[in-house]
Amino acid sequence: MKVPLVLAALAFLPMLGEAVLSARHERVLRARGAVEPTDDVITAMQFAYPGGFAVLAVEAWLRQATVDDVFMWGLAVFAAGKAVKYWAIAALGERWTFRVLVPKGSSLVAAGPYRWLRHPNYVGVGGELAGAALMAHAWVSGPIVVAGFGLLLLRRIHVEERALGGTSTREARRG
Repeated sequence: MKVPLVLAALAFLPMLGEAVLSARHERVLRARGAVEPTDDVITAMQFAYPGGFAVLAVEAWLRQATVDDVFMWGLAVFAAGKAVKYWAIAALGERWTFRVLVPKGSSLVAAGPYRWLRHPNYVGVGGELAGAALMAHAWVSGPIVVAGFGLLLLRRIHVEERALGGTSTREARRG
C-alpha cells in the first residue's frame, strides 16, 4: 500500500465534500445577513491546510513510509480528529463554514461537543494534522505543519471570539 496515496485520499477527498458543504452554508448565512470580519486568516488557511497535507504526503513518499504501528496510531488519531470535527459540524448545522460568518441575533452553540469545548472543530483539525503526520512518518515536516497551522488557528480563534461578541482567549488571560 502506498502511504502517500492513502494519506492524500484521506485528506483531500473529504476536504472536497467539506468545501461543497461550506459553500452551501455560506450562501445561506450571507442571505441571512451574516457578516465576515475583515481581518480573518481564511486566505492563509486556504493554502496552509491543504498545503500541509501535501507536504506530509511528500515526506511520506521521500521516507517510503509503510503501514506499520506508527501509521496505525496515526490513522486512529486522524479518525478521532475527523470524528470530533464532524460532530462539531453537525452541532453547528448551517452555521458551519470555512469562513467566520455570524448571523445577526445569533447565540453561541452549546450542543454536541460545544458543551465541553469552546472550539471542538479546531481540536478536530489539529487531530487530523497530527494523525496525518504520524501516518506519514513526517518527523521533520509534521511538527512544522502542526505548529504552523496551530498558530493560524489561534489567530482564527481570536477573530472568531471577537465576531461572536465573546472575550478572546488573550483578553480572558489578561483579565
